[in-house]
This record gives sequence, C-alpha cells and structure tokens, in this order.
Amino acid sequence: VLAAALIGFGTLLWVAANWDDFGRMGRFAVLQGLVAVALVGAWARPALRPALGLVALLGIGGLFAYFGQTYQTGADPWQLFALWAVLALPLAVAVRHDLLWAPWALVAMTAVSLWAQTHTGHSWRVLPQDLPVHAAAWAAAALLAAITSPWAGRFTGAGLRAWRTAATLFVVVLTTTAVGGLFAREIAPHYALGLAVLAGCALWFGSRRGFDVFVFSMLALGLNGLLLAGLARWLFESDGDDVIGKLLLMGLASAALLAVSVQWILRRARHGTA
Repeated sequence: VLAAALIGFGTLLWVAANWDDFGRMGRFAVLQGLVAVALVGAWARPALRPALGLVALLGIGGLFAYFGQTYQTGADPWQLFALWAVLALPLAVAVRHDLLWAPWALVAMTAVSLWAQTHTGHSWRVLPQDLPVHAAAWAAAALLAAITSPWAGRFTGAGLRAWRTAATLFVVVLTTTAVGGLFAREIAPHYALGLAVLAGCALWFGSRRGFDVFVFSMLALGLNGLLLAGLARWLFESDGDDVIGKLLLMGLASAALLAVSVQWILRRARHGTA
C-alpha cells in the first residue's frame, strides 16, 4: 500500500521536477501511461489489484490537474475534483476495496466543500442567505457517506475504513459550517440546523438498531463541540466581567457533556457485545 502511494505521488512530483524536459505531449504521455499501466496491472494481477488501483486513482487526479493547468479551461476547482471522483467511481466499484474507497471519499468530499465555497462568493463565509447552498452541501456529504456505508457495501465493496472516513468527513463539514454560523455577526440558522442534524444522527447511531461505536463517537464529539461553542458565545456576550467564573462554568459543562457521552457509548457498546 505504501509503495503504491509513493509510486503514484512520486511520479507526479517527477513530472513537476522535470517540467522543462518534457513537452506538453510528453507530460500527458507519462501521466496517461501511469494510469494505463496501473489499470492493466490491476486487471492482470488480482493480488495487486488494490495497490495498483490506488496508483491509477492518484494518476487520474494528477492527469486532471495537469489538464486544467495546461489548457486553462476556466473550470472551478470543485469541477476538477468532481470529475476525478466520477471517473474514479467505476474503478472503486470494480476493485471493491477500502484502499480505493477511503481516498475516493476524501476526493468527493473535497469537491462538495469546494462547490459550497464557489457558490458562496468564492469565500468560506457562512451567512443566513447562504443556508440553501450549505444545506445542499450537507445533503451531498450525507449521500457520499451513505454510498460507503455498510448497508451499501455489498453493492459497492466499500468496507469499514471507507465508511468511517466518509462519516468523519461528514461530521467535520457539518460541524465547521455550523460553528461558522454561530460566530457570524448575527447567528445564522446554520447553527440550529447543524445541531438538529447532529442530534438526529446521534439518536439513530446511538440506538440499539443503528449503533456504530466509531460513528456515534464522532457525532458525540461534534455535538459536544457545538453545544460548548454556543454556551461560550452566550456567556461571553452576557453582562458581567467574571471571566474566571465563566471559564469555570465552561469547564464544568464540558466535563458533564463528556461524561454523558462516554456513558452512553459504553452502555451501547456493552449491549452490542452482549
């Protein structure tokens, strides 16, 4: 696995380091040859299929990056990542291994984040009028997580690592956007909506039927962070100069939330083991 990652990444750096020694067609030939050789090798050697599939995945990304840099198509960065994810999807389905699904989830989630950034004025702003854009990005991130979920794994071949990678990225995207809405000049509705979505997901993944210890832990972490961030804004915007008292209250609240989350996780884990 490490060799595959180094071969793919090293080839891209080799092309960049010898930029002046290759013509335009020479650079395309090297990158396309890397993808072609990796695909043929994955087809011919099933034992090396996951590793060679990773080389092809990296090569596809490098090829599109070079194409965008060479021809200056005017495409937004999210379009290149989206095209990369779409064209690598059949490869991930064919190889049916986490070694491809986990980086594919990262590429696809990057496309979603860049799409939201593009449609909010090419900035990472979180304003009330941007709620439809961010809500669509959250829905897309949830769909990507669902594609790699255990329920879809029998069709896609995605495993536990890909599922946890996508779920973690979903929580990160949702939590950071909700925190941005909280600390805007006027609290944006993203914060309340993010709290509601995380709470709903936590209730499901913390139940007996849908329990997943890793995903629930990530959701609990994001939920605790949002609740503490909301408490911090309320405390430090309220009247009074007792900073020590406010910090003490923040510490007590964080300890209480952590204790509740850990007890919930341990109780469900014990039930699952039993």
